Amino acid sequence: MKKSEIGSAVSAIILISGYGTNLQAIIDEINKNLLPIRIISVLSDNPQAYGIERAKKSGIPTKIIDYHGFRDKTDFHQAMEENIKKLGPDLVVLAGYMRILSEDFCHQFRGKILNIHPSLLPKFRGLNTHQRVLDSGDEFHGSTVHFVTSELDSGPLVLQYRTRIRPTDDPKTLTQRVQLGEYQIYPLVIRWFAEGILKMVEGKAVFMGKKITKPKILEET
Repeated sequence: MKKSEIGSAVSAIILISGYGTNLQAIIDEINKNLLPIRIISVLSDNPQAYGIERAKKSGIPTKIIDYHGFRDKTDFHQAMEENIKKLGPDLVVLAGYMRILSEDFCHQFRGKILNIHPSLLPKFRGLNTHQRVLDSGDEFHGSTVHFVTSELDSGPLVLQYRTRIRPTDDPKTLTQRVQLGEYQIYPLVIRWFAEGILKMVEGKAVFMGKKITKPKILEET
């Protein structure tokens, strides 16, 4: 990690479950000195997650807390959350993390957890969003960065990337385009948070002192 990351930069923990492409987009922005955060750890519930290798290559501390090594999800959540609390981050970033955080954890880190979801929320919460949007006949698809609350994919919305669905699209082509948009909007929202111009206040996302009543939109060019 670069010297420019050290010091007063916002400390962040990144939670992943898979390939870690959003993690890589965040690391790339840090290395360009465009993102004033310091990643203090990358945590994964999956020992096979390639994102762990990405973190190691960038000199970022990692930890694997294997979901399948616990008796039940309660014990797993407790182990994961205890590790995060010990590190005391300013920000928790969910980057393809496939587990639901406990209500208690969401409360303790309220306003300090960000997630990116592959749909134009509040539409298509949950999984398999690309196929579902094709089945729906919607005109647009995209992704949303939002603050995390205890209700699945329902926290205050911040920024969306929007792409028009093409007649030739299938889940694979949509996934590729939506992910390219994610790599633009997620580091941007994290930067807003790090710069102190984005906050969660009284259950609402607030940008530069004004409540976000509708998510900001970045259109595909």
